[in-house]
Amino acid sequence: MIAKEARTEVLPEVLPVTKNKTWSKVWSFRHIYLFMLPAFIWYLVFCYYPMYGVLIAFKDFKYNLGILGSPWEGFRYFEQFLSDSSFYSVLYNTLSISFLKLLFGFPAPLILALMLNGVMHGKLKRIFQTISYLPHFVSWVVVVTLMQKILSPNVGLVNDIRDHMGMEPIFFMGMPSLFYPLVIISDIWKGVGWGSIIYLAALTNIDPHLYEAAEMDGAGRWSKLFKITLPCLTPTIGILLIFSLSGVLNAGFDQIWLMQTPATLSVSEILDTYVLKTGIQQGQFAYSTAIGLFKSAISLLLIVLVNKVSKKVSDVSLW
Repeated sequence: MIAKEARTEVLPEVLPVTKNKTWSKVWSFRHIYLFMLPAFIWYLVFCYYPMYGVLIAFKDFKYNLGILGSPWEGFRYFEQFLSDSSFYSVLYNTLSISFLKLLFGFPAPLILALMLNGVMHGKLKRIFQTISYLPHFVSWVVVVTLMQKILSPNVGLVNDIRDHMGMEPIFFMGMPSLFYPLVIISDIWKGVGWGSIIYLAALTNIDPHLYEAAEMDGAGRWSKLFKITLPCLTPTIGILLIFSLSGVLNAGFDQIWLMQTPATLSVSEILDTYVLKTGIQQGQFAYSTAIGLFKSAISLLLIVLVNKVSKKVSDVSLW
């Protein structure tokens, strides 16, 4: 009898979420939405409203006619950039600097985090962490000025040492062959400590029982590193690698612009500096906007492709 009643029990009808119920839920969490409102307005004003200016890339921009009143030009500026004689050199320099930064700069924070994680003395560990974080807060203006003072051919410390050793002084900042090494070294020095924070946070989430079990099985330091630590950090490494690859066309405007000299222009002209020169110095706003939009479109395409490949290979993705 009981079984029969159970079979005949009528389940409550699942009603679809109506518009009124959605708004009632929003109203019930109104205080949280109120906290989000300033951030939403900030993004709307400073991130989305300026995108209206992208229209300049497709128009023959005239000051007196404005953006909407200027005549349409279609993809003329994109074709002009692709057929420009400096296109390949600018793209080559951008990709070279970005991939070298990725090759040497991406594993550096991970290595530093593993080294700091291995320091057992708590106070000493905090001192090392603080020292490694400090360069992140120093602006590129100060960093490049220090490099110019240290590497100066007249009064620089390095050339003074070379002079005492009987060697000829070298103009380090003006040699094209030394431009990439100086860019990579200064970039790693400035960002390695700050980049290690995420890895240190991920290391604290690894279950210590895994290490205890591995020690009981006789595992050594390297065995625990390759069989426990690195596999547990794989999702974090994958996400950060996706972000790094998506920004491969951003070679670092501030750093390159400040380190650039007429002697190194052949290896230091990148997309960002080229956009500034054509747009601000030469007044070709439509042309420079087209170059900037071209770079953004390629970056968006890269992040979609890398995310798709990462999801297929390692099951790590942004969406």
